[in-house]
Amino acid sequence: MRLIDLLLVLPQHLLPQRALSACVNWLTRREGALVPYAIRQFCSSFRVDLEEALEAPASYRTFNQFFTRALRPDARAIAPDLGIVVSPADGAISQLGPLTDGQLMQAKGKTFAARDLLAGNDALAARVNSGCFAIVYLSPGDYHRVHAPFDCTVRSITYVPGRLFSVNDRTSQIIQGLYARNERVVLECNSEWGPCAIVMVGAMLVSAMELNCCDLPALARDARGVARLPLSEAVPYTRGAEIGRFNMGSTVILVLPPGAPDWRADLANGVPVRMGESLSARRGN
Repeated sequence: MRLIDLLLVLPQHLLPQRALSACVNWLTRREGALVPYAIRQFCSSFRVDLEEALEAPASYRTFNQFFTRALRPDARAIAPDLGIVVSPADGAISQLGPLTDGQLMQAKGKTFAARDLLAGNDALAARVNSGCFAIVYLSPGDYHRVHAPFDCTVRSITYVPGRLFSVNDRTSQIIQGLYARNERVVLECNSEWGPCAIVMVGAMLVSAMELNCCDLPALARDARGVARLPLSEAVPYTRGAEIGRFNMGSTVILVLPPGAPDWRADLANGVPVRMGESLSARRGN
């Protein structure tokens, strides 16, 4: 652990995380003459490829509309192999591997408990123990919608209030239990391998996440703590179907039970992935 890393992460403990996020939320939803300029500057800084976008740049009336843009239907191919896991988002692998003794790897030498990530859901934590996990980090320049990584049904949604630390590599190396401390939403699902979870983690300036199957902002606004929303009817998703979106970059964590396919051998910290790309090794390899 380097001193420079500690010094760069320290301000995150002191900054008014909620106030900053609320300010960004407000600003990115304003219309005006500066919106096209802000979009051009952002695209230049983060090398955003708008050729993949469903709509032309001039159609975005707010920065948030641009940031949460949809892609053309042919922009991403969903891996066709049966019984695999595909990337739920564009981004880069942060960590992945086996879920051993109820622990996920956060960074070299740092682990955190699945139970904590899953907001104390002991039953689900027990079902995924000895399974596997994958953490996908979305940078600001990435496409920010989240898609089903496999055929599944969402049985319940749990909103977990928390901090809004950055989720980049530097912060993950410094702050213990980062993903289990940040605000997040846990989608408890059934898959062909058994119960599992898809977790969307908020971060600095990213306190506004959305889901297609419920009014998540309203759930978060009314919550007085951890808020679990059992669904009267489980919501089915086919692999590649859109689940929700981030209003700024953040992280998606997949927590899968024993019997799920192994991860590709070439995946490691920093390896870029695209939504729909297979994360699984082929059976028999």
